[in-house]
Amino acid sequence: MIDSKLADLRHEYSRSKLSASSVDRDPFVQFGKWMDEALASELPEPTAMVLATASADGRPTSRVVLLKGFDSNGFVFFTNYNSRKGRQLAENPNAALHFFWPELERQVNISGNVERVSDEESDEYFASRPYKSRIGAWASHQSEPLASRAELVKRAAALMLKHPTGHVPRPPHWGGYRVRPERFEFWQGRESRLHDRICYDLTNGKWKISRLSP
Repeated sequence: MIDSKLADLRHEYSRSKLSASSVDRDPFVQFGKWMDEALASELPEPTAMVLATASADGRPTSRVVLLKGFDSNGFVFFTNYNSRKGRQLAENPNAALHFFWPELERQVNISGNVERVSDEESDEYFASRPYKSRIGAWASHQSEPLASRAELVKRAAALMLKHPTGHVPRPPHWGGYRVRPERFEFWQGRESRLHDRICYDLTNGKWKISRLSP
């Protein structure tokens, strides 16, 4: 059933444009330019990205996570290895990332294979987190059933008593993943839904750039 309140929503895009000749030849550089603009625009959550994963039998799930770093090796985020996404990545080490910056009328889609970052990288980032976030990484049995919030709060309180000085070691079940891209798509909203879509595909070690129909 079509809901007219939803179906009649419209937004005309006209802020900018994008072409295969204007983008950088390197998709990581192009992403960096757009991320810099998103950060400079002081968007609410510029590093928020939808992470899509799938089980071994192809059943997909998605959720929002935060990008914590990127370079030519890939895009890094951190989570509980025993979470639903962690279990799916163990079965099927492929994922897609989706950034949406509505204020800039832009989207970026990235897909590729996934690997865990080194223990040293995970240790370094974990140590930089706020104290209570480090406590939370131990207290939460992520994606597992929870009888009540009180149970979670009780676990956290017990852990704070156990680690009162602020030193909290990284849990062995918590760390980072790196998505190594094989495909990028940069989307710029345009008038009349004639959007610009520029795609980078990794072919024989080189990035091939093409325009896609909106």
